[in-house]
Amino acid sequence: MFNSLMGTVTGKFPQKLFIETHGIEWDVTVPDSTLDRLPAVGQVGRVYTWLQHTDQLMNLYGFATEDDRELFFNLLKVDGIGPKAALKILSSISSKDLARILDSGDLDSLQKVPGVGKKTAAKMLLQLKGKLNLEETVVVATRTVLPFADVVTALVSMGYDKKNAEDAVAKITDAKKTDADFQNLSQKQKEDSVFREALVELAQ
Repeated sequence: MFNSLMGTVTGKFPQKLFIETHGIEWDVTVPDSTLDRLPAVGQVGRVYTWLQHTDQLMNLYGFATEDDRELFFNLLKVDGIGPKAALKILSSISSKDLARILDSGDLDSLQKVPGVGKKTAAKMLLQLKGKLNLEETVVVATRTVLPFADVVTALVSMGYDKKNAEDAVAKITDAKKTDADFQNLSQKQKEDSVFREALVELAQ
């Protein structure tokens, strides 16, 4: 089973994402919060996926981070919360804020989340309080690095730390956003240029 999809974002609609990979356009159901954190149409993005497969349907869900997907799975463990309800909850509040509310046992705030009534809120607290450990994910850097994932992979294969490689590539590509000469290069030429500059950056 695949863990994620990375490709060109071709459409963004309420709780719906179209993403093309190798000539195949995927129809992915996503929380609205995921749409807000993904690149614009025409840019490269990644979603972490889960395939719901029953006798009646197949539905592919996508999330901006692995933590978001893990929280979705945790919500499904709560009696009375199915995929649609979990999606509505995650569309209304960030994973970090929801985890904070659950960990603090704030029943009043939890009941204000769309799709969560008093009984469901009580069940969520009983099932999930103190059991979530979500780390904040830096999305901006990921958006910048994704088109140059092969460069990061090449640097890691040479022994460089992945986080350091991603930071170097993000720094270089951010600086080149307004460089007309760079933007006119082919993708392969861009990758070669970024790779050379990343080696210099990492050697400092």
